[in-house]
Amino acid sequence: MKRAVIWFKTDLRLHDNETLVKAIAQSDEVVPVYCFDEAQFKETVYGFQKTGSFRAQFLVESVADLDKNLRALGSGLIVVKGKPEVEIPKIVQQYKAFKVFAKREVAHEEKQTDALVQDELFKLKCEFETYSTSTLYHAEDLPFSIKDIPDVFTNFRKKTEKDAAIRNVFEKPLAIKSPEIPERSLPTLEDLGLQKSKIDSRAVLRFKGGETEALLRMNHYFFETKSIYKYKEMRNGLIGADYSSKFSAWLALGCLSPREIYFELKKYEAKYEANESTYWLVFELLWRDYFRFMMKKYHAKFFQLAGIQNKGIEVNKHNQSQLQDWIEGNTGVDFVDANMLELKLTGFMSNRGRQNVASYFCNDLKLDWRYGAAYFEQQLIDYDVCSNWGNWAYLAGVGNDPRGNRYFNIEKQAQDYDKNAAYRKLWLNNFSE
Repeated sequence: MKRAVIWFKTDLRLHDNETLVKAIAQSDEVVPVYCFDEAQFKETVYGFQKTGSFRAQFLVESVADLDKNLRALGSGLIVVKGKPEVEIPKIVQQYKAFKVFAKREVAHEEKQTDALVQDELFKLKCEFETYSTSTLYHAEDLPFSIKDIPDVFTNFRKKTEKDAAIRNVFEKPLAIKSPEIPERSLPTLEDLGLQKSKIDSRAVLRFKGGETEALLRMNHYFFETKSIYKYKEMRNGLIGADYSSKFSAWLALGCLSPREIYFELKKYEAKYEANESTYWLVFELLWRDYFRFMMKKYHAKFFQLAGIQNKGIEVNKHNQSQLQDWIEGNTGVDFVDANMLELKLTGFMSNRGRQNVASYFCNDLKLDWRYGAAYFEQQLIDYDVCSNWGNWAYLAGVGNDPRGNRYFNIEKQAQDYDKNAAYRKLWLNNFSE
């Protein structure tokens, strides 16, 4: 009996999941596992939680949904909590597995964790096989090697669009053969060292974790409301559920695959029409790919003050009260404060808001940009290591911005994107916890 373990990480889905498909093909039975990695629930060197309560809640919901969907196919999910390098080998021994299948990582800490797991599996004569499942374009299909990827996005995009193809999605399995999987027991937020946060009623969307919700959201955005039709004009919005796709939270945990989005979008275009907006969604998915490939190219440099450009930047001495005022929405700059309150109380903020509050943090306060990135890591439901640190480095002038020093005139931005101050009124008036 050939048994394999499938270690789910940020690929919490059954559709378009190469890891799952390959594991099933090479084994008689598979044992799906999710490990709540205790390292993800510690405090970072910047004084923030690595995973805050909004994202943790979304994660627990996503894991529960994955278990439900696996059980519908005759399998189930073993849920453990601890160090992956301890917990995964334990399951390998228990089920006498010959191989562990997992998603390939690109970021520094995640790669270190994989290496620790692989070392322990080697001692058990168990193989470790990984697949790249997070991007629209597969790294192997790019028209350049990772070390030669251009450091300017436009150059990367033009050549990739011209010379690379997007692979087809992997079909969702119809049935999965597993040994009997015990009933799952999910950790509570308290078990993870967190308090449950009530999401403010002004939130743009009630994000609920899981592949089931992800596919519903995609159908809602493309076909029920056809909001994609105006995505390019609307994407700088600030209020409401449909000014942008809001796919990011599900993409971050892999409840949704970028290729699945792409091929659903093609169905929309075939049925209705292709326009600048439908292209723009693919453009944004390409940015997401780019940050992932950049992380693969530059490794830990993305987490250093001087960034990938190795550039000395002017940073003021750490000022805890300035940092706290920014977090609490007490800077006195109303557009920044409204956005920071939305993030604090809902775990989400628009793309336009993120750029403005980051520019203010880096250029006006001149604080160490990594504190801002680390607060976002704690707070955002849709935190994705590559996009978050890549975007912050970009705004700080040490990342992939060819211009350097991307300064936003916040008064002008507020005037352009919140003309009648509806957004600022929503968040700054009658403010109550």
